[in-house]
Amino acid sequence: MIRSASVDDLASLPDIERAADATFRDVDMIAIADGGTMPAHDLLRYQEDGRAWIHTDDGGRPTAYLLVDVIDGAAHIEQVSVHPAHAGQGIGRRLIETMALWAKQQGCSALTLTTFADVPWNAPYYARLGFETVPPERLTPGLRTIRDHEAAVGLDAWHRVAMRKSLRDQPEDGTVLP
Repeated sequence: MIRSASVDDLASLPDIERAADATFRDVDMIAIADGGTMPAHDLLRYQEDGRAWIHTDDGGRPTAYLLVDVIDGAAHIEQVSVHPAHAGQGIGRRLIETMALWAKQQGCSALTLTTFADVPWNAPYYARLGFETVPPERLTPGLRTIRDHEAAVGLDAWHRVAMRKSLRDQPEDGTVLP
């Protein structure tokens, strides 16, 4: 089930992020696999602002989550993490669909994100969902700021891209069409 995150859910999110990040070992991105998690106060801010969703298993335990910002009129996926034990079940896609519905209700024109270009479960996955790579010269000011920050903290050690998906032609139910 997908629902808005509650305060009680927040304690489990770092464990989900750590487990998801551990999969980067498989592509020799050890620094990402061993990186830190989002601070608790930041998670709380997303939750309080209604910009955090979780997926729960049949027992009500969180298995995945998504956090969103609004950048330049677009709903920007700040973080989406699916615990590897629950990967491959369409949970990430359903979280994005939920967020897309919220974004349309907020008047956002598109979904955006930044991601690793060459990691199979990153840019190629989002491309299958209909996201397109934004050329560097076409980055909005907010996306440029995000990419500059990512470069400053060393994420550009691996090829990264910004991606965008228009919400103009998407169904009102939030389904993310390719």
